[in-house]
Amino acid sequence: MRKVLVTVLLVLTVLSLFSAVKIAVILPMTGGISAFGRMVWEGIQIAHEEKPTVLGEEVELVLLDTRSEKTEAANAAARAIDKEKVLAIIGEVASAHSLAIAPIAEENKVPMVTPASTNPLVTQGRKFVSRVCFIDPFQGAAMAVFAYKNLGAKRVVVFTDVEQDYSVGLSNFFINKFTELGGQVKRVFFRSGDQDFSAQLSVAMSFNPDAIYITGYYPEIALISRQARQLGFTGYILAGDGADAPELIEIGGEAVEGLLFTTHYHPKAASNPVAKKFVEVYKEKYGKEPAALNALGYDAYMVLLDAIERAGSFDREKIAEEIRKTRNFNGASGIINIDENGDAIKSVVVNIVKNGSVDFEAVINPDDLK
Repeated sequence: MRKVLVTVLLVLTVLSLFSAVKIAVILPMTGGISAFGRMVWEGIQIAHEEKPTVLGEEVELVLLDTRSEKTEAANAAARAIDKEKVLAIIGEVASAHSLAIAPIAEENKVPMVTPASTNPLVTQGRKFVSRVCFIDPFQGAAMAVFAYKNLGAKRVVVFTDVEQDYSVGLSNFFINKFTELGGQVKRVFFRSGDQDFSAQLSVAMSFNPDAIYITGYYPEIALISRQARQLGFTGYILAGDGADAPELIEIGGEAVEGLLFTTHYHPKAASNPVAKKFVEVYKEKYGKEPAALNALGYDAYMVLLDAIERAGSFDREKIAEEIRKTRNFNGASGIINIDENGDAIKSVVVNIVKNGSVDFEAVINPDDLK
């Protein structure tokens, strides 16, 4: 009996040496917004290479593709939890996709950290879902203040993608702040995947706007910009963080020159040692400067592992609690503080497309909106 017990203990010891902590990474690796998924994944890989273990266990990343679809996002979450038995989830990028995952994570009490889903509903009323990015009420208001005060825009046409919760919410927050400041707004609507925006642009041009604000994602932002310029629009073109992908310039070409967009990051704004090191490592690995989603992917992984270490165990509830106790965390995208609602309190960066690349323009802090 004792020999059997010793044998069992030896087997368990050997198995423990090869055990791994599984973390699901749920991203749009193919489909309409696949560029977002690839950028987040690059950042996560750098973080994983830098910190491959937690509490003495190897971290295994389980990458699941949502194909840029809400239904696939929900399916991926169910598979991650039921089949892969993951400890936690990193994902998604699009708010609509995270909104499909969040109820599943919450019901199963699995900690979830989204790198870039900015719609406030993603975390609202939930204990296990948090984020390392700012939320749209701040992003929308920040662009409204920047457009009205910095650019002198008084009349703006807002293009809203009715299929994206992110776009609908961001549009509303911008409009509320811009009209509060005294600006005038005209709103037009489109759908993800649309190619022809002549009808919306006809309405927009008749309003004689100082600026066009497009709250969707980079494929439509680029196409709307091209068609607007072709019709002779010479005012400002503005966007949210959905514009932050290299494909914006690839698709938009000269039409997106001068486009201004709010986002989470620019390498020139890197101030803390972690942020500066991330820029160096990323450039060495990929041969180019990092973008916001690269940094946010890195941060999502590092914040999650930091929370696990502070929890001192693999207890999911404790991990979720510790994520929301994150304070003054030095991340690649800047200093991260996560509040009791799971939302990160951070500044907004304004970038500009200049000479065929993305350059730094300004920083808007929470105090600037008061």
